[in-house]
Amino acid sequence: MIRIQEVQLREIRLPLVHYFETSFGRTLERKIILVTVRTVDGAGYGECTAGEEPGYSSETTETAWHILSDFAIASVIGKDLENARAVAPLLRPIRGNPMARAAIETAVWDLESRILGIPLHKHLGGVRDEIPCGVSIGIQDNVDTLLRKVRLELAAGYRRIKIKIKPGWEVEPLARIRDEFPQVPLMVDANSAFSLADLPLLRQLDRFRLMMIEQPLAYDDIVDHAILQKELSTPICLDESIHSAEDARKAIEMGSCRIINVKLGRVGGFCEALKINDYCTRNRVPVWCGGMLESGVGRAHNIAMSSLPAFTLPGDVSASKRYYEEDTVRPPVNVTPQGTIRLPHAPGIGYEPDWERIERATVRTRGFHAGEEA
Repeated sequence: MIRIQEVQLREIRLPLVHYFETSFGRTLERKIILVTVRTVDGAGYGECTAGEEPGYSSETTETAWHILSDFAIASVIGKDLENARAVAPLLRPIRGNPMARAAIETAVWDLESRILGIPLHKHLGGVRDEIPCGVSIGIQDNVDTLLRKVRLELAAGYRRIKIKIKPGWEVEPLARIRDEFPQVPLMVDANSAFSLADLPLLRQLDRFRLMMIEQPLAYDDIVDHAILQKELSTPICLDESIHSAEDARKAIEMGSCRIINVKLGRVGGFCEALKINDYCTRNRVPVWCGGMLESGVGRAHNIAMSSLPAFTLPGDVSASKRYYEEDTVRPPVNVTPQGTIRLPHAPGIGYEPDWERIERATVRTRGFHAGEEA
């Protein structure tokens, strides 16, 4: 039985080592909410992956702070929870806002794993001791800069290269990469930047032998993606369109995609991620873990999820140093020269918060205690 006595929210600001640009725009600094849940037996840690602006999703750091402060924490604090799986049903009355809900749900999973004295990945049912890593490269100022970054990441051992694309930044970058690296596993992510009117252009991408095209059409669509997939030999992967196992089932049955991307924040936490994993395992649908420029806390949760059976493709789970000079955990997340991350053996997420670093990055906090008014 778990009874949460205290919850702390903390907003931190982390400057990126290099700007990260997608079809939504350019990010220079991350505003991140860290969540700590405490019981008499210990503490667990979660991270909200909402962005600074409502581009990737309707949630932002500010809306997540509101939902957590005024609704989500009150749903779980002081309650007798049979286990971590009991959190998701308590949060279900909060419609939408999956990233806010996931922040506290994942923290309780970390807490429970620590209390049990086992690694989170084992507690979830993970089957890997080491996960292959891919890397995501944002839109660059020019193709030469992009190629330099591709060379750098391949030299670091990463198993798969993903580049962001948008109208006007697709065919030429891919042609240049393929000229230099004809065999490297390569994929693209459009972040909903195209429409069916772009079909002639999207057909051209087939010649680059891509692993997949991620979310080429609207963020809430599965109908037009089914039309598009019939026209392409390259597999479509859905990201923004998939918020639940039911969404994944409908998309696969409609032929909207052949691959699923899972992000913990987008699906509301581990309970739904496990349902997607189970569906995709049964139906032999490849899955991989997407990234949201997480700090070390969120990255550690992604590492644990990537050990699940359906996660057979390299995910966007890379080293701390790719994004931040100083991360929020000790030790920082490192990638081996072979392009893998070894799963930690310590209880919970397997990493400890670097409180000195976190304190320096903190811009606001709020604490909640069982028995007190929110």
